[in-house]
Amino acid sequence: MRALLRSPPGAGDGGRHQVLFVLAEALPFAIALVVLVIEFSPAHVVYTGPLLVATPALAAVTMGPAGTLAAAGLALGVSIATATYNHAWGGQQVYTNFLALFLVSAASLMTSRAVRTRRDIELGQVRRIAEAAQEVLLRPVPARLGPVRAASMYLAAEAGAQIGGDLYDAVQTRYGVRLIVGDVRGKGLPAVRAAAVVLGAFRESVHYERDLVEVVDHCGAALRRDAATASAGLAGGDDVLLEGFVTALVAQIPESLDVQVVNRGHPPPLLLHDGGVQPLMPTVPLPPLGLEEFISGPPGRTDSYPFAPGDRLLLHTDGVIEARDGDNAFFDLAAAAETLRDRSRQSFLEGLRQALLRHARGRLADDVAVVLVDRLG
Repeated sequence: MRALLRSPPGAGDGGRHQVLFVLAEALPFAIALVVLVIEFSPAHVVYTGPLLVATPALAAVTMGPAGTLAAAGLALGVSIATATYNHAWGGQQVYTNFLALFLVSAASLMTSRAVRTRRDIELGQVRRIAEAAQEVLLRPVPARLGPVRAASMYLAAEAGAQIGGDLYDAVQTRYGVRLIVGDVRGKGLPAVRAAAVVLGAFRESVHYERDLVEVVDHCGAALRRDAATASAGLAGGDDVLLEGFVTALVAQIPESLDVQVVNRGHPPPLLLHDGGVQPLMPTVPLPPLGLEEFISGPPGRTDSYPFAPGDRLLLHTDGVIEARDGDNAFFDLAAAAETLRDRSRQSFLEGLRQALLRHARGRLADDVAVVLVDRLG
């Protein structure tokens, strides 16, 4: 269990790598500054030519063509300034340094452009793979499912990302329409993997498990098996750091006029009924999937709420309600839902998207997943 609760491998590596990358970008300019200080001091007898020649090559490693050109221009400016200050014009060494600087700068600029082109090609491939993965993991919910109509929306917090740790799905079964909305702790590929495990278990179990609690337990067991398999397959034994838990809400809409919900540590859905907005709070709070050892009583229970024709159910992840504005205030989802209640499903979701981005000033701190369900007459 300790392996489930700790942070994923390299959780602190991201910040350290970012610092190292910034230092690497600053290195060419720092070298030019050091050369300038040496040449304008009594230590100017030290031969600094090779240091300046190396600056464009160093810039090409971490920066694009613009940064490489800037480093080359700075090196040229320092060379001219130091040659003038030290009255070195006319010497063969000065012109040799200028020629070497020109050749290295030209080669570095071409290398930087080639690297940028290759990187753009690789990024395009990654985006296409992400789009394919999204179609498998986060496919839009069907517009018509038995006694309901539905629509979904997903917004990634990270620019350019297609999928993250949020998950959702809706499936029509012999027991009724079954839906899931969840949020994986953490980010990155481990979060995507955990989302895939939970969704796979849900899509399998909804068709043969009559009890909704059993469906949820099946998802939790699949998550624990995957964590154990990953832990056993990595070096370090109990010191392996893995993604741990998933908040999830599973709902069932049968032919009867109600909705049944099992909530495992997830934000409660909102029921829009008779002009009001009501959060469907669980009778007994339960921990997320993956933390079953903290359940002291029965493994879980299904709560039932009225869900009549004309009612609307809004399932969501915490990225919606935890979005903050410039004053650090949370987004009021209930108020937004009340304002948008008379719109069609797609118009409702578009209005919610605009209100959310306007509140967060276009910068979401977490992924957002929303499923909207209307009960038919």
